[in-house]
Amino acid sequence: MADQLLQQAQDLFEGQIDFEGQKLTELFSTIILAITGLLAFILGFAQGNIWFTLWIGLGGTALAFLVVVPPYPIYNENPEQWLRANSGMSGSGIEVDGKKIN
Repeated sequence: MADQLLQQAQDLFEGQIDFEGQKLTELFSTIILAITGLLAFILGFAQGNIWFTLWIGLGGTALAFLVVVPPYPIYNENPEQWLRANSGMSGSGIEVDGKKIN
């Protein structure tokens, strides 16, 4: 039971996501920051208040942080299938310092 809880905690804190998840998080962060930046500029200019602009920008940054940083399951829907450790390099004929590596 304790090992299972430890494994779940480790998976949560490691935050592993796949390559498609990385693309998705980059897209989300770009869209959120662009929209809130534009919104902050327009509303701050209309109000004539720089603090209003900064608070909207800070809120957008916090929103982007909450959407992008946690490793939600949607970011790990396409895991990579890695090769086994011994496949691919055997007999490749690589030489290092005059010694042949198998």
